[in-house]
Amino acid sequence: MALDVSTEPHATANPVHEPAADLAARAAADGVRFLLALFVDLTGKPCAKLVPVEAADELQHEGVGFAGYAVGAIGQQPCDPDLIAIPDPASYTPLPWVREGLALVHCDPHVEGRPWPFAPRVILRQALAAAGALRLYAGAEVEYFLVSRGADGELAPADARDTAAQPCYDARGLTRMYDHLTEVSSAMNTLGWGNYANDHEDGNGQFEQNFAYADALTTADRVITARYLISVLAERRGMTATYMPKPFADRTGSGLHLHLSLWQDDTALFPAGGDGDSGSATFGLSALARSFLAGILDHAPGLQAVIAPTVNSYKRTGATATRSGATGPPTAATTAPTSSGCPTSTGSSCAGQTARPTRTWRWRSRWPPAWTASPVTWTPGRRAATPGRSCRRRCCTPSRPSPPTGWSAGCWTARGRASRSTSAPSSATSSWTGMAALAGGSWTAT
Repeated sequence: MALDVSTEPHATANPVHEPAADLAARAAADGVRFLLALFVDLTGKPCAKLVPVEAADELQHEGVGFAGYAVGAIGQQPCDPDLIAIPDPASYTPLPWVREGLALVHCDPHVEGRPWPFAPRVILRQALAAAGALRLYAGAEVEYFLVSRGADGELAPADARDTAAQPCYDARGLTRMYDHLTEVSSAMNTLGWGNYANDHEDGNGQFEQNFAYADALTTADRVITARYLISVLAERRGMTATYMPKPFADRTGSGLHLHLSLWQDDTALFPAGGDGDSGSATFGLSALARSFLAGILDHAPGLQAVIAPTVNSYKRTGATATRSGATGPPTAATTAPTSSGCPTSTGSSCAGQTARPTRTWRWRSRWPPAWTASPVTWTPGRRAATPGRSCRRRCCTPSRPSPPTGWSAGCWTARGRASRSTSAPSSATSSWTGMAALAGGSWTAT
């Protein structure tokens, strides 16, 4: 996630999500014959009914019904009343690239006349309404893999030549997928989204396509539409577009980076200045921006249920390495460090995984300092160390060494890490050749 501290909205950004003309009139003007009335469940699955244009008025004013329990993750039981999807005409989007005469409209699920509180679009609407006069703008980076299934049933990059060890930004891989990428780009720009870049990402077969930011609801609708559009156009070429966080164990995973800015009227609220802040002392962020970040960090554990809802999500966050070596797993929220390496303004300490600094070092040792070759009992519930057993992660807890000179002693985490506070360990402790040898082990970058 990134905060936008610019002071002027992008020229193509929509200032507000405004109502549009009625669906029947829009469809007639565009030669549309069918409408996809669409919403997503809590995992992002697009659910829709195909509505003929002859029923557009009925769709707009009465909605269309769904058996909510069959939808999936949307908080309904078999005995619950039907979900009624009420379309938002402002989200009307013609999709001739998918099928001639097709358009899509995003819907807000209702139950018994009231917005359904477990529908993602309803949740976003309620959050934006609670912000009152504040307006949230959002930009999104849509990452995905293009894959195909071989004769053995295994998934592999759809481009068989995409085998480089470091494929990020590779012009050759980008060019081989030219037809797919440019069709998606042209569609985005025809719709007025402002596609400004398309690139090969860090994994083999991985791509990203970016478009201009807009108000948060518009951007959310466009992300869902883009993922649907990309998937359908990929299938037309015999490929599958997957947004799985970690489709390949040894390659970089996919995420959805968000760029956020908060406005009141025409005033940007995240840049430092207007509230007496000194930009140099606060990373260019206002007090409101820092509170915004602190709130996200404070709610980060609960947010995991929303932003990482599948088992595969944790295969990404739990990864230890990637094939390219250029991208690390997102194992912690990143915060602004002080000179000691600990986060600021969050009330946290370096005692927890989510609070650890961006740059950390890990102690590795075959035997913890002061241990003998004979069995030594660990803390309760842990195994006894025996000769030949290596020490990893928390097993070193009983006998952690002190950090080398020049390193912060107050930032040990549950895994025995320390953060650098000044410079490399001094020669009095050990020689410095990229890592410091100490007590039979080493400090290595992680």
